Amino acid sequence: MHRINAGWPILAITLIAAGCATTPETGKAPITKSVTEILAASPPGDWRPLDPENTLYMDLPGGRVVIELAPKYAPEHAANIRTLVKEHYFDGTAVIRSQDNFVAQWGDPSDDVEGAVPKPIGSAKAKLAPEFTLPISADMPFTRLPDGDIYAPEVGFSDGFPVARDPKAGQTWLTHCYGAVGVGRGLELDSGGGTSLYAVNGQPIRQLDRNIAVVGRVVQGMEWLSTLPRGTGPLGFYHDPKQYVPISSARLEADVPESEREHLQVLRTDSATFAALTDQRRHRHDDFYVVPPGHIELCSVLIPVRPVPEKK
Repeated sequence: MHRINAGWPILAITLIAAGCATTPETGKAPITKSVTEILAASPPGDWRPLDPENTLYMDLPGGRVVIELAPKYAPEHAANIRTLVKEHYFDGTAVIRSQDNFVAQWGDPSDDVEGAVPKPIGSAKAKLAPEFTLPISADMPFTRLPDGDIYAPEVGFSDGFPVARDPKAGQTWLTHCYGAVGVGRGLELDSGGGTSLYAVNGQPIRQLDRNIAVVGRVVQGMEWLSTLPRGTGPLGFYHDPKQYVPISSARLEADVPESEREHLQVLRTDSATFAALTDQRRHRHDDFYVVPPGHIELCSVLIPVRPVPEKK
């Protein structure tokens, strides 16, 4: 098992921001609209459906984890993961690591066991060239966050993913915000093919940016990974196989019957609603905040996900 050593949680949009309504004690009205009000006023065009061919369902004992892949930023890795999923590689594997405030990691438990025979990977590739960064191109939309960043010259969002850019170097990359899904690797740069994956389960670990391929993010069910018992072995690995969290199945949404799909949509990060939502969290004017922060960090920006509304 390749071990890595080196956003905010996906919040239910039914949660109401602090101070989003008038209080009986003061009678004061909020200066800005609440998160709930902003989202309620959003037009349908400000939301986009998940692509079934790039949406992964991973079923754990606690529930389903929904992962959106990012083929524009890691095309070879995303394609390899789709192959692994279609050929049922992850079925019967497990979450084998839960390191506090770092990552939860899953894959073949026998991969690091001396003398054990690793699970066959079928027609997938064992090694891939690193996709840590990509050249900036016109087909990669970018909504810049003007608040600045200590890790990159520019940060913002591209198709719903937190990204960073270096215009002088002409490079862009996905970032390790909460819920980001990356490919575990060894010391060799081409040693991560996607058989070992992890999700950031705590504070952003931006020091891993441009050192590991980030292939997507968890859009629903992150609680089934972030609340797992912490591993007591080195780096949070479970030292007792009885602690492994079994993965019953991993499937692409496209291969799941309509009746079993989650039918989710994500707020477009190039929309007016997203801009208003970000500004609301940047300038919090309500009875709780004495001093509005005036700034917002890339990984603390809310990217709402919701079920597709029923047609009236």
